Amino acid sequence: MELISKSLFWVANSLLIPDIIILLLLFGRSLLLVGSFYNQMMVKRRNDALFNRKIKELTTENISELKSLLPQKDDSLFVKYLRDLLTAESSEAYSEYLLSNLENDADKDLSLSKLLTKIGPVLGLIGTLIAMSPALVGLSTGDISGMAYNMQVVFATTVVGLVISAIGLVTLQSKQRWYAKDVYNIEYISRLLNRKNENSQKNL
Repeated sequence: MELISKSLFWVANSLLIPDIIILLLLFGRSLLLVGSFYNQMMVKRRNDALFNRKIKELTTENISELKSLLPQKDDSLFVKYLRDLLTAESSEAYSEYLLSNLENDADKDLSLSKLLTKIGPVLGLIGTLIAMSPALVGLSTGDISGMAYNMQVVFATTVVGLVISAIGLVTLQSKQRWYAKDVYNIEYISRLLNRKNENSQKNL
């Protein structure tokens, strides 16, 4: 039994350094995510100011005017799929195809935020529990300096894990709202286009 306990203790301690390295890598990746999120937010605000009012006023007669508002150098998902919808020959099947692809691309963009939200606290807790063991050993043996060092590791891994999770959570919730609105707008525009095509076919 003692051999098994020592083996488990050795395995747990050997995971501390990889855990800290992964935490640092994820923290750096979360900072990059903050930068890209800010850029997406600025693009989203610009597109909202450009399209929101026009979309509310859309009818089957003036929907062709929406194409003139499309930015030439904007690669955001909404503008990309809106451009495809307006320039391609619209049909109900193609509209559903575009909506499915938009939802898939949006989910792919959300994957990093989901990962950070879930794995940040897990890695922080792992580092906390691993470093807590030698800290308690140092307390029992009177090694105050060793205990203080391990307690620093305990608090550092917890804080970094929570910061990673917070960044992931904020970006995840914001992007989910953005993409939900984009999907609704694309779906609404596609319905108007399909209705316009149906009316034009009836008039032929």
